[in-house]
Amino acid sequence: VIRCRAAVAWAAGKPLSIEEVEVAPPKAGEVRVKIVASGICRTDDHLLQGCFPHGEFPVIPGHEGTGIVESIGEGVTYVKPGDKVILLCLPQCGKCIFCLNPEANYCLKTHFASPQNLMPDKTSRFTCKGKQINHFLWNSTFAEYTVIPECAVAKIDAAAPLDKVCLLGCGFSTGYGAAINTAKVKPGSTCAVFGLGGVGLSAVVGCKVAGASRIIAVDINKDKFAKAKELGATDCISPRDFKKPIQEVITEMTAHGVDYSFEVIGTADTMIAALASCNANTGICVMVGELDAGALIPIDPMLLLTGRTWKGTLLGGWKMRDAAPKLVSSYLEKKFNLDLLITHTLPITKVNEGFDLLRAGKSIRTILLF
Repeated sequence: VIRCRAAVAWAAGKPLSIEEVEVAPPKAGEVRVKIVASGICRTDDHLLQGCFPHGEFPVIPGHEGTGIVESIGEGVTYVKPGDKVILLCLPQCGKCIFCLNPEANYCLKTHFASPQNLMPDKTSRFTCKGKQINHFLWNSTFAEYTVIPECAVAKIDAAAPLDKVCLLGCGFSTGYGAAINTAKVKPGSTCAVFGLGGVGLSAVVGCKVAGASRIIAVDINKDKFAKAKELGATDCISPRDFKKPIQEVITEMTAHGVDYSFEVIGTADTMIAALASCNANTGICVMVGELDAGALIPIDPMLLLTGRTWKGTLLGGWKMRDAAPKLVSSYLEKKFNLDLLITHTLPITKVNEGFDLLRAGKSIRTILLF
């Protein structure tokens, strides 16, 4: 058993508490990882506010992390102690109907099929003050050590800077992949991205890499416009500057609507606006943002009847255990620059400050170091 620090959420709506926790050794098929860096993602905030589906307290959040394998359980062959790894919030078991489908990236071991609050044997590897602490998406990267199933870890290049490539665990891969994999943005096309946080800006990068000729970035926070343009946006607009609905503005800007739109905020209103912003017949709208658990979207079916496509994406469509090492290689080859998305770096002891920056719209990505 290892005793170490972790940020524990004891109840919804309360600040995280830095505690000493006990981390049990890995059982068969499991890996214990010493976490080096973790990003703060909006999904973690959904969990803390009690809005994440099936989230249970007390819990150690965090799902965008990198580290070094400390020990392995019986039967583990994919990694060995000392390997650098990215933790995967979307597992890849390699055996289920979706993992065996080359066009799918869902896995039946993911949280949306079966909650990942406990390990597969329905027990926790964390205790604190004599109480069992839940895992989050099996990752719990806000702890100095964590235990995860072998199918939820990807081995990466030893040259990878862990304080940068942690973003590939969720944020960057989700936005970038939404453009590259889910929408399959074509060269010369037009795109609109609603929401310019870390994931939205990653979608901007994906649209640019795919060869889009026009990328319209949409946010009420104009402080993010400069970064959006640096990453490839051609136009930046705020809905607050117009008296008409933003979908009408975008339709007028592009004559018929964009070819591809991406909703990366997670509200019903912006989901509808993004769908209505793409052209009526061949437009594709990708839902990237996460609504609160149980939320519903009232939709005019005429928006779809004429031919628009509305689809969701889970972690950008990547089979993450296969894709993470390749994404790391692309970063090392400078095909994209993750560094531009990192605005703050904090020690784990200042995790609540990191969430304050996120909620105030003052950060794109904050990296926690251990």
